[in-house]
Amino acid sequence: MNPPSFNYNALNDVARDSLLFKVSEEQIVKGIREKEKRKRVQKILLEVVPLLHGYFSNIQYDFVNDVTPSFYPIGRDLRIPFKSVFIYGIGGQIYLPWFMFWKQNPLDEKQLSLFVTLVREMLRQDPELDTAKFEILDFSANNSNGCRQLKVIDTADIQTFNSNETNEMLAIFAEGFERAEDRLKEVDIPSKRKGDEIIVDIGQYRLWDK
Repeated sequence: MNPPSFNYNALNDVARDSLLFKVSEEQIVKGIREKEKRKRVQKILLEVVPLLHGYFSNIQYDFVNDVTPSFYPIGRDLRIPFKSVFIYGIGGQIYLPWFMFWKQNPLDEKQLSLFVTLVREMLRQDPELDTAKFEILDFSANNSNGCRQLKVIDTADIQTFNSNETNEMLAIFAEGFERAEDRLKEVDIPSKRKGDEIIVDIGQYRLWDK
């Protein structure tokens, strides 16, 4: 299992600059070309920019705020982190966007339902976010050779699991993580630990796979 060779963090900045500061697409493209010299990574990032900028630059917000990270415990010192890049408000409604920048979305229907179930439970613990409109912005393509398209998914339309189903899925998740961690140890790649606790990034591994 190889660690990712790059991440999409630059696109989080693109979203914020497009929404909060209304930076032009031309300026954003220029900044990416200047800061990211790897042509392959440049290409991947620039595929998303028009869709991301086009969506957020047209939003007239009342406010934009940062979000405090939340963690969902799944036992055995494992926690799943969740942190949206920001929230914004329009006319009394809070919007919480979550970005999926993979060109090919690796989450199937069941995995997506589990993700939404966990996030909703975390949001319910925060009175300010309990009524937030949680949207997934999916920038994937229909196939590996296709063009990316923006699909805005209202998570209110996604079926969630009950507590028994959630616990069963999380048991599989934890088992998958432990197997993945064992494989990383075999090639001497350290885990992301905080003391005796492990923070699990669900974006890195297909942990539901048996």
